[in-house]
Amino acid sequence: MVTEQTQQNKSKRNSDILRFLAWIVGIVVLNVFAANFFFRLDLTEDKRYTIAPVTKQMLGSLQDEVVVDVYLEGDFPGGFERLQQSVRETLEEFRVYADGNLRYNFINPMDISDEAARNEFITSLAQKGVIPTNLNATEDGKRVERLVFPGAVIRHKGKETGVTFLKGNLAASADERLNQSVEGVEYELATAIRKVAFQGNKMIGYITGQGELDLNQAADLIGSLQEFYRVARGDLDQIPTLQGLDLIVVAKPTSAFSEADKYKIDQFIMNGGKAVFFVDALNTNMDSVATGGTFALPYNLNLEDLLFRYGLRLNPTMVVDMNAGFIPIVTGYMGDRPQTEMVSWRFYPVLNNFSKHPISRNLDAVYAKFIGTIDTVKAEGINKTPLVYTSNYSRVMQAPVPITLEESRLNVGAEVFIDGPQPVGYLLEGKFTSLFRNRMAPQGVQDTQVKEEGVPSKIAVFSDGDLVRNDVNPRTNQPYELGYDRYNNITFANRELVMNTVHYLLDSEGLINVRSKEIQLRPLDRVLVKEEKTYWQLLNLVAPIVLLGLFGVARYYMRKRKYERF
Repeated sequence: MVTEQTQQNKSKRNSDILRFLAWIVGIVVLNVFAANFFFRLDLTEDKRYTIAPVTKQMLGSLQDEVVVDVYLEGDFPGGFERLQQSVRETLEEFRVYADGNLRYNFINPMDISDEAARNEFITSLAQKGVIPTNLNATEDGKRVERLVFPGAVIRHKGKETGVTFLKGNLAASADERLNQSVEGVEYELATAIRKVAFQGNKMIGYITGQGELDLNQAADLIGSLQEFYRVARGDLDQIPTLQGLDLIVVAKPTSAFSEADKYKIDQFIMNGGKAVFFVDALNTNMDSVATGGTFALPYNLNLEDLLFRYGLRLNPTMVVDMNAGFIPIVTGYMGDRPQTEMVSWRFYPVLNNFSKHPISRNLDAVYAKFIGTIDTVKAEGINKTPLVYTSNYSRVMQAPVPITLEESRLNVGAEVFIDGPQPVGYLLEGKFTSLFRNRMAPQGVQDTQVKEEGVPSKIAVFSDGDLVRNDVNPRTNQPYELGYDRYNNITFANRELVMNTVHYLLDSEGLINVRSKEIQLRPLDRVLVKEEKTYWQLLNLVAPIVLLGLFGVARYYMRKRKYERF
């Protein structure tokens, strides 16, 4: 009996040793596998920690170190802590995929003790695009105001650029806007790294010759494009062909295109070239309005048939909108000094109604001036996506449209603005059919062999040339930032809309698609949280301790019963 028991114990001991050795071997094999085969798992429903393949590819292509200095550091309320944590987690993922070529630091500018040095540093950050924001919070029952820097500066081999994380639509609630900002962290960081670390090889042509915006009026547009691409300006009449370019920009033409000019654009698109049009259907400007009023009449641009063949029609209309900007109007005089007042100018719609497309998703408001409407027409094989709409309180006026400053003084109710949202920007994708199909090439062109059916391409059309026109300081003649309203000291998202459009047209499968990332906002019921605060605190703090104690007691009695049998 004793011998049999000893034999059993020896067999059990050998089995335990083998099991232990198997565990050791398994752990070693697992570590070898993990060291040689890198992978990460994102178990969240909305894949919030998953980096897009195009971002991974870009990070893996870095040849030199990129340094990211993040200034969103300090103690913040929950929403900003979430944004801060998202930035930190995204940069940690970036660091892993950059194979040692990315380093990041979190810095609090308010830690600088010397006030003069701190103010100088804050000014330098603002010049780089990291704009501070005032954050109101409650601490120890008191309302306090704190300066927050929701941005970063990215540096690479002597080049640097600023990036702002606090994005999204200002019309959204604070929680929604912070959630939109969290959704955009990867895109903002990846785009900034691309700007400083990679030289773009795509060529953009800024078309002139038909009264387009001059260099001063398009300064910010051209400068923004040059941060990512090579840009060339050229008079369409003097250019024999547009081949060799990747994209052309037509910005607020005011005179007619010749048939030869249209042929060059058409054949460029047939061969896969991309184009973005910012075109007014009606001719008007504030100079004419200020001198007593005017009528907005149709331009003769000779582009109607070209755009119609591609699937769009620019209507001879103008939209007035209750959601509009403000302009200064002289309301009276005090002695010989005019008294001005800011009044709503309904011919300057503030566009805050966007589609969910990557170009326009989560954009802040865009400022338009004397904008028209767009209709779609049949064009086989073309996918048409509206990008931007006017507000629900719009009214469409047919040409000729009377425009006087008296309109701003009219007390008009919402019952007049009954036409609803109007599309003012479209994306067209597919194989376009040439305007010159079954026609001879016009005189004066170099290539007379008409390509009637195009290869897949993309164009975007917006019914307002002023979307890309920056104002100019009347005293210094220096251009303002695109989208900046000097009367109200507000910067709208015009530049972001334009750059998103260009990025998508030139690389629809690239970084721009990261903007499609969506993180579900799951807010807590604050009333219920307050009522059940004690219950949930006890459940989270006491319950685990009780369960652990019960498990220990149960395990003790089970082991006691097991060994009492021997």
